[in-house]
Amino acid sequence: MVAEWWAAFNTGGPEIEYFGGFVARGQPALDAGCGTGRLLLPWLEAGYDVDGCDVSADMIELCRRRAPDATLFVQALHELDPPRRYRTIVACGVFGLGSTRAQDAEALRRLHDALEPGGLLLLDHEVPWANARRWTQWTRAERERLPEPWPGEGERRTAPNGAEYALAARALSIDPLDGSMVLEIRAKKWREGRLVATEERPISIRSYFKDELVLTLERAGFADVEVNGGGSGAQPSADDEFLVYLARRAGR
Repeated sequence: MVAEWWAAFNTGGPEIEYFGGFVARGQPALDAGCGTGRLLLPWLEAGYDVDGCDVSADMIELCRRRAPDATLFVQALHELDPPRRYRTIVACGVFGLGSTRAQDAEALRRLHDALEPGGLLLLDHEVPWANARRWTQWTRAERERLPEPWPGEGERRTAPNGAEYALAARALSIDPLDGSMVLEIRAKKWREGRLVATEERPISIRSYFKDELVLTLERAGFADVEVNGGGSGAQPSADDEFLVYLARRAGR
């Protein structure tokens, strides 16, 4: 149900054009963590040579229904073993989700090895303080208040197929030493006003500070790492909620 919600409502966004510009100049490309195809589908429609992978078989299946001829495969980033090598890999909104710190390091090594010599990885990541309420929960006093109660049902939204969905989340635990938070997500689905399904599942989210992630990329083998603020191409600032890391594999 989370995959269905994602396919229906997580569409559009400036990342499609921003990362798509790099894909246009460097093909073949991989959308690593493509989900239901928010970035991938517009790139395929533009004629780009791009594959997609995701850890969720449900999301890949929904993506495949809309792009039956695309090369899509189910793999976690730390298990990445693609069918070919790429000039560009985009990892948008996926790094640090549902993984351990060791798996994140392995994921960067796998992404490095999946690039052709001279290939470029583009990885975006939310800064730890972007969500002010969650940032204050790192303190001991606030951690002792966890787990949070459910905030409510969430806003009900109508999908193109006529079904209604609502998505809500609450924090279960926070580990400041690991830089991670465990959230629980609840999805509900209605048809003709009748609740037909409820799904609850936990997911971990790990935060990285800028220099920490730069060092981790360098340890994974990347020879040249640049950072810009929020996909703007400008130098990062403390006011940016997302940073984009451009890491290149050595060689030509």
